[in-house]
Amino acid sequence: MKASSQGIPLRILTHNIRYATTSPFQGERPWEERAPGLVNELLYNTHNQDAFICLQEVLHNQLEDVIFGLNAPHSCASTAKPGPPNWAYIGVGRDDGKQAGEYSPIFYRPSVWKLRQWETVWLSETPTIPSKSWDAASIRIVTIGGLTPGFEAAHIILRKIHEYQNGRFGRILSGVFLSGDLNSQEDQEAYTVLTSTDSPLLDSAKLVNSSKHYGNETTWSGFGYEGLEPGRIDYILLGPRAKYVTTEGQDQSWDMEGYAVLANRFDDGVYNSDHRAVVVDAMLRS
Repeated sequence: MKASSQGIPLRILTHNIRYATTSPFQGERPWEERAPGLVNELLYNTHNQDAFICLQEVLHNQLEDVIFGLNAPHSCASTAKPGPPNWAYIGVGRDDGKQAGEYSPIFYRPSVWKLRQWETVWLSETPTIPSKSWDAASIRIVTIGGLTPGFEAAHIILRKIHEYQNGRFGRILSGVFLSGDLNSQEDQEAYTVLTSTDSPLLDSAKLVNSSKHYGNETTWSGFGYEGLEPGRIDYILLGPRAKYVTTEGQDQSWDMEGYAVLANRFDDGVYNSDHRAVVVDAMLRS
């Protein structure tokens, strides 16, 4: 990681990778066919970046494939040998708090970040145990991590989300991001609550002039046969916004450097997911 007097440069990538179903939709290929392209996407887009990877709809076998792919040697040289793991992750399966059900994992480089604490929270009336409440059709979780850069005392909190709906926030003293598939377009409740003026979070896409965006606008594409309009439902939200910042003279915690929505299908015709990855480059201010 190369810090500067301005702050810490980061790349954040979030992608709902579509769980490995045994009953694929029309146009959907099995996970075994989707996995190589998806892992290559993650590798290429984080190769020379200090990055966090946040995924959704990850079953345990998919988690094993992703972490193996991220840590496998990638040189074509015959002398290439496995080294220490480049990547680690935090997260649990939502059904039992262990390995059952979908994970919402966060991947990070232990050589760069020291993990201080982490937890999984269930979005229910019993948030510390696997559960669902209210009118939720599925179990929903948030994976939360607190990490410190290895070279200084700056602190960043990561929040990875899959349909997170909670409009009450305490005062935030550290840089924070919240990312994932909200299953919500901009005019729907989850997005409007999380980005309201009472929230410390800002939509990263709105912090970059739209003329400077790269790729598609929509993040859900489907597999081509759903008969539904594509939509923007995957987000990276950054905080805290100005009124939550305690540093005198600082208007917010982040400087935006880029926003992109990546392609999820290429010449081979294989969709790596029914969602597209969202990528943000930002500077966490010192």
